[in-house]
Amino acid sequence: MEKRNRTDRQQRRTTKGEIATASTTNHIRLTVNGEIHELMIGKDVQPSDTLAFTLRETLGYTGTKIECDHGACGACTVIMDGKAILSCMTLTVECDGRNVTTIEGLEDPITGKLHPIQQAFIDNTAFQCGFCTPGIIISTKALLDENPSPTEQEIKDALAGNYCRCISHYHVLEAVKQVINKKGGDAGVSRV
Repeated sequence: MEKRNRTDRQQRRTTKGEIATASTTNHIRLTVNGEIHELMIGKDVQPSDTLAFTLRETLGYTGTKIECDHGACGACTVIMDGKAILSCMTLTVECDGRNVTTIEGLEDPITGKLHPIQQAFIDNTAFQCGFCTPGIIISTKALLDENPSPTEQEIKDALAGNYCRCISHYHVLEAVKQVINKKGGDAGVSRV
C-alpha cells in the first residue's frame, strides 16, 4: 500500500495531459525565483528529498529554513504556484513544472531593493534572531497576494502556522498593517 501511495504522489501531468511518474522520467524541471532548474533524479535529487532540502543543499537558496522538519513551525514556507506551502513536507519530485518563490526571490533583481514586506519587517523590528522570519514574510506575501486588504483576524489566521520563540507577534502584525496601509494602491505587494 505504501508503494502505491508514493507512486500516486509522484505522478504529474505532461503537456499532452497523459500521466507520467517520477519513475518513468529521469529529471524534474522547476522554476525557483524565475530561474529554471533541471534536476536529474538519482543524481541531483533523490526521490525522498524534500523541497526544503533541495532548495538549501542542492540549489543554494539558504533563506528557506529547516527547523522542525515535520510541518509544525512554518520556517520552511515558500510560495508554490501562488500558494504558501511547507517545503519540508513536499517532495521535490512532486514539484516538476512548478513555480517556487523563496525569500531570495522577493528582492528586486535589478535594483536590489527589498520588497515592501521585507522593509516593513525592518521598520517595525518584527524579528529578533531572524531564523523564522523568511517563513513569516513568505506567508505574509501569499496572504497579501490573495487578499490585499485582510482584517487583523485574517492576518492572524494566515500566520498561525508560523512559530517564533523570540518576538512579539504584535510587531509582525504592525509590519503587515504598514504594508497594507501604504499609499498608492497595493504598495508593490504583488511584485514577483
